[in-house]
Amino acid sequence: MRSLVIIPARFNSTRFPGKPLININGKTMIQRVYEQVKKCQEATDIIIATDNTKIYNHIKSFNGSVIMTLKNHISGTDRCNEVVKKINKKYDVIINIQGDEPIINPQQITKIINCFQNSSTEIVTLAKKNPSTKMIKDPNTVKVNFNENMIATSFYRTQENPKNPGYKHIGIYGFKSEVLSQICKLPASENEVKFNLEQLRWLDNGYQIKIAKTDFDSIAIDTKKDLNNLLENYSNQLS
Repeated sequence: MRSLVIIPARFNSTRFPGKPLININGKTMIQRVYEQVKKCQEATDIIIATDNTKIYNHIKSFNGSVIMTLKNHISGTDRCNEVVKKINKKYDVIINIQGDEPIINPQQITKIINCFQNSSTEIVTLAKKNPSTKMIKDPNTVKVNFNENMIATSFYRTQENPKNPGYKHIGIYGFKSEVLSQICKLPASENEVKFNLEQLRWLDNGYQIKIAKTDFDSIAIDTKKDLNNLLENYSNQLS
């Protein structure tokens, strides 16, 4: 099975502009993400997709694989789809890795890729059990429900049942190659707009999202506060 891991890295983040190039203990964030992903032996190829010349040149400086994409993409999913259209190779599975998770665990990527051994799998994402009380109350932390077949039934921001903390959604996605092309042609659904969750568009249009459980959390750097938290509490993972 041929898999392509794409790491979208745009410059103009609303809350933390230029964050792919911030220095984290001697390496930029985007270099750390790239190096973590390279540890996944099941990934056939890895490409960073950016819209910025500074990021592009920096990635070239450490011999990373990078491609320039348009600035006007609404989501990382759309940026990934542009990459797939541009490159002259065929892949069975496309993995979308957030470019702001410098300590992403490569086992998470392996777990997603392995789910596509089942030919009926369309989309895969991850979930971690029992988010903290703070995360349960945080609307920026997306939660997920799924059925006995490990198929997602809902994604939400507000905790539906505080007595049952459920699962935190880990925002790494795997797509069957043809499914990625299909979902990027779909218009935004009512639920997607209402809750600002792109994955609801896919559910609303009948696509099945397979959930794989993980014991590893995701540490996304969206603000300078997040960066300080990383440096204070996860410095042992920043080799």
